[in-house]
Amino acid sequence: MDVDEQQQPSSLHHRVAYQHLNDPNYVIDEHVVRAYPLQQAGPSTSFETRSKTDKNSDDGAETDSRFAMEYDIDFEDDSPYPEVRAAVANTDDPTMPTNTFRMWFLGLIFTVLIAGLNQFFSMRYPSVQITALVAQLVALPAGKLLEKVLPRAHITTFGYTWSLNPGPFNIKEHTLITVMANVVAGGAYATDIIAAQKIYYNQHWSAAYQLLLVISTQMVGFSLAGVCRRFLVWPSSMIWPATLVNTALFNTLHSTYGREEDGRTSRERFFTIAFIASAAWYFLPGYLFTALSNFTWVCWIAPDNLVVNALFGYQNGLGMGFVTFDWAMVAYNGSPLVTPFWAELNVFGALVVVYWIIAPILYYNNVFFAKYMPISHIGAFDNLGNDYNATRVITDGVFDPELYKEYSPLYISMTFALSYGLSFGALTSTVVHTWLWYRHDIARQFRSSMKDETDVHSRLMLAYPEVPHWWYVALGLIAFALGIVTIEVWDTKLPVWAYLVSLMISIVYLVPVGMIQAITNQQVGLNVITELIVGYMLPGRPVAMMIFKTFGYITMTQALAFVSDLKLGHYMKVPPRLMYLSQVIASLVSCFVVVGVQAWMFENIPDLCHKHQSNKFTCPGVRVFGTASLIWGGIGPARTFNPGQIYYPLTFCFLIGAILPIPLYFLARRYPHSWFKYVNVPVIFTGTGNMPPATGINYSSWVMVGFIFQYWIRRRNFGWWSRYNYILSAALDSGVAVATILIFFCLQFPQRGALELHWWGNDISNRTADGKGTPHISLESGKTFGYATWN
Repeated sequence: MDVDEQQQPSSLHHRVAYQHLNDPNYVIDEHVVRAYPLQQAGPSTSFETRSKTDKNSDDGAETDSRFAMEYDIDFEDDSPYPEVRAAVANTDDPTMPTNTFRMWFLGLIFTVLIAGLNQFFSMRYPSVQITALVAQLVALPAGKLLEKVLPRAHITTFGYTWSLNPGPFNIKEHTLITVMANVVAGGAYATDIIAAQKIYYNQHWSAAYQLLLVISTQMVGFSLAGVCRRFLVWPSSMIWPATLVNTALFNTLHSTYGREEDGRTSRERFFTIAFIASAAWYFLPGYLFTALSNFTWVCWIAPDNLVVNALFGYQNGLGMGFVTFDWAMVAYNGSPLVTPFWAELNVFGALVVVYWIIAPILYYNNVFFAKYMPISHIGAFDNLGNDYNATRVITDGVFDPELYKEYSPLYISMTFALSYGLSFGALTSTVVHTWLWYRHDIARQFRSSMKDETDVHSRLMLAYPEVPHWWYVALGLIAFALGIVTIEVWDTKLPVWAYLVSLMISIVYLVPVGMIQAITNQQVGLNVITELIVGYMLPGRPVAMMIFKTFGYITMTQALAFVSDLKLGHYMKVPPRLMYLSQVIASLVSCFVVVGVQAWMFENIPDLCHKHQSNKFTCPGVRVFGTASLIWGGIGPARTFNPGQIYYPLTFCFLIGAILPIPLYFLARRYPHSWFKYVNVPVIFTGTGNMPPATGINYSSWVMVGFIFQYWIRRRNFGWWSRYNYILSAALDSGVAVATILIFFCLQFPQRGALELHWWGNDISNRTADGKGTPHISLESGKTFGYATWN
């Protein structure tokens, strides 16, 4: 798969193919070019006109780009990827007003509302999250309303003439509003540090500390995103599949074409029908009949059979099954209509081999003393089989070895243990896989600029001035300095050198993880490795551990979220400098909002974060975060993963992850048209990273739906797939999001949950051994399991 730089082909067709040699989303035959379906030969002028031509493929012919060839195509006219062609317009209007009062007004309103509400409800269980998809839907009627009511008079300010209402509310304004909402929808990870310090360590530090911590953690990632644009945004092979749902929805909502369309359903009508159906249906599995969500009928038949519940259970079992009637369950790991099917197969293979074959074998052989715990559980246990009480081994915020010897070692469930092993393998396989497959691509992109890209979207973006790198670098240096002030002025026990190490972890992994996510829609997480490293570097410092983990883990995660938004702006032809300003301002405003909301909650909500808080503000995320700080920053990995310790064998996954990509790479080179090129080792290791709390049903149903749409329909009826697939994904996600909000605010939140329904269809899952979390071996009172001595 490696081609010497001097052997690059000169023709445009061959040059495009060369740039995608290492891309499993792009198939090349012996003639080098196999890129376009027959019916799309010749230029198309827009998303709208392209949709009118795809009726030629509705007869069921195999017109997928993997099988149709056309050698006389102008590759500069459109993307070489059918996914992108189906969802992104290949034209642009640079005169369209974007930096408007309407955009900033609505964008800042959504920023404040979404950041504040999500922070408020993140500390409650059950909770609700208002996503950017909801903002995308609401912003259009809001923008149209402002278009009608705002005056059109022109105003001159400091020599600049502008208007409150420059004309019709347009698609680029809509994109910027959605981007601002998306920037803040995920919340600020650092607020969990602040809450955990108050709850676990009685550290009520000032508002200045809280603001500096949140701002520095949010902004460092954004600066890295800008620096990596040439690797992760500009190349056409960096598809970022999740953004295609947004682009398809934008184009659908703003298009005025095709209400007749030769008797076929227009995209707008299709979206409306699917959206209403999705929202209405979700009231069944989401409220009226929740057993339809975790449809483990085998466990209902044999509620006390421990083996059946361990294998088929949803809550504390392996979830062996494929049936669920809840789209939220199917899309728990992302929409299956977006992720490439070959990537979904990688994930499913890992599920079957690791969790459905290896996990039961190890469990029933009592490896890691696992039979004394549920087979799948996200918590930690002591040797009595109870939840591990980490506060019993902490004195004044510091780990106490004597208390640890008097209490218990830490044990975790079988799936939780295997998830750590997979995380270890993901870290090394990501580096090796990226070096083997993409080292020449990275080197080429390092020397290139936007002008060197042959992709039509990059060519169209040349109409706008690019953001200078020094803008991002300057912002990064400011955030870096604020981070130093935070850890030095307050007694965080995190030295500056450790702060630098945490940032280096994110920097090293940013491009490799970003390339994998851009191609496969799967992200390799750094939370485990940051916990492991800081646990060895700074043992007994839980607060330092939390801050280190946040800078090491969330910096990369935030950077990739920003990169994804930059790719969305790239697809929608939004001026890059306006994208920069909107993201920075939204992030900065949200920092003040989330800190203020959390401070208000601690002052005004009695017993906030207590286990039995009357309004269910029990802070589940904060409690998990705080417990992790006690376990990793207090007890530390040395007492868990060192040679001679119980989970030491899992560390060999580092070696396995480093070795496994090598033979697969050479097999793919030897047999370039075989299935070996579709085996992605980092995706295999990281794809099931949500287990636990996810179970097998979240992945098996995900792959089953992916097979139907991303494989069967795409190959049998490519025209229908290219026309409706991403619109259907957006409609299903939007319907569930809106229904979830309605259920929460109308039926769950009022009267302290008194409106919740209790009947067989809602309670049966909790009556099984799976729902009760019954282990295979239950201890008698006062008995212990595991090691007799430990230190």
